Amino acid sequence: MAGTDPIAEAEADGAADALFVLTAALLTPARFPSVLGDDYPAACAALGLQPYVEGYGLVFGQDGLGARWTVVVDDVSLVAVAISSWDCGMAYDLSPDEASVVAGLPGWPLEVVTRAPGVPAPHDPEPEEGDPAPLAPPSGDVWGPAQRRLGADEVALQWSAWRSQVTDDASSVAGAPAPSAAAGVPRPATSAVASPATPSAPSPGTPAEAEPRPTTWFDRPSPRKAAPPATAVPPAGGTVSTGSAAAADAVADPYAGVRRALEELRGYLEEPPPIGRVRSTDTGADGGARTLRADGPGWSLVARPDDMAFVLLDELPREVLPVARGPRLPALLEGLDAMAVRPS
Repeated sequence: MAGTDPIAEAEADGAADALFVLTAALLTPARFPSVLGDDYPAACAALGLQPYVEGYGLVFGQDGLGARWTVVVDDVSLVAVAISSWDCGMAYDLSPDEASVVAGLPGWPLEVVTRAPGVPAPHDPEPEEGDPAPLAPPSGDVWGPAQRRLGADEVALQWSAWRSQVTDDASSVAGAPAPSAAAGVPRPATSAVASPATPSAPSPGTPAEAEPRPTTWFDRPSPRKAAPPATAVPPAGGTVSTGSAAAADAVADPYAGVRRALEELRGYLEEPPPIGRVRSTDTGADGGARTLRADGPGWSLVARPDDMAFVLLDELPREVLPVARGPRLPALLEGLDAMAVRPS
């Protein structure tokens, strides 16, 4: 049996212990990666964490061997300062103290489009006995709760582009019967918003290519400017590609799921849901406009409390349904915004 080189082994161990920080995210009641869950407790559970009210910071990086790691820290302020600096285009050396580390999880739950220089390409670390399965971002080839929430995030980021596609007399379920279509007949154009014309528009969950730019190992990638989800179109002949009865019903009456979501949202005003299920953030626009994000089983809502709303459903892949303001929606949105958790 060939002998081993103690010096080489020590160098390899040291490389594996190093962490090159690529980017970071907050995991707090008011701000968490929605891909992880509908609310803050669900997002924490996805990473095996307790939903402490103070929250966590998530640091994504590679070790000296190129392996992907998600490091969970309890120094939320440090991670928040780093993210704010990066968003302003400033370099910030995010180096959490070892005492703040709560957990080190293999893999990344989100797509990270940068890589550390001078190390092997990103890959999952070699598993050891008792290690959890590596975290991985959701596939862009399927549609489910994670992709639906990512789609809602994209609509929130590109609100103006989506809002410009809808006129004030667009169909809605805000206090009026929803339009329906017979099975096998394509839905009216007003029942879904056409995606703004953008070349090579990726679906939710599929990362856009990173813009080439000089970067140091601690730089955060530029925010993705991905296009909104493409609108699903019923196939020719009126058949439903999934073949499921639920999907067929959704094609026949696309707003049935929207009505269900609005009723569940009204229920939130009577019995508050888990923390983080309804969130409100400042858009930075003139007049103090805010964006409201809410999720529930099978649906996601994006709205402006002083305007209209959009709903995405599990049963309608990549489709965005507008809800015009109408007589009942304003009070609902105002009530949700009043109870929503907000970034401190």
